[in-house]
Amino acid sequence: MSLAIIIACARIGKRFPTLGGLIATMPLTSLLVLLWLWSESPGDYRLMEGYTRGVLWGIIPTILFFVAAYVLFRRHLPLPVVLAASFGVWLAGAAVHQYFLK
Repeated sequence: MSLAIIIACARIGKRFPTLGGLIATMPLTSLLVLLWLWSESPGDYRLMEGYTRGVLWGIIPTILFFVAAYVLFRRHLPLPVVLAASFGVWLAGAAVHQYFLK
């Protein structure tokens, strides 16, 4: 299912880049994990609350990743540089995320 969405996003993104980006940010993986956790621990609202809190706050490092990528792409930097810097920003954000939400 994930592969089909990735292929669809890539094809849509070639014609309509912003729509492809919107579809790519669908919470598919997060939803699948949520359903999996619920199926293994039905009724464990503490687990579900902690997971959804982590997802909500985890959006911030992801936003930082794409802000960095956007800025660097606007400067026409090569893809490896953009990805390295963006993942570096995301890792820093993820470290802060884990420090405050552990």
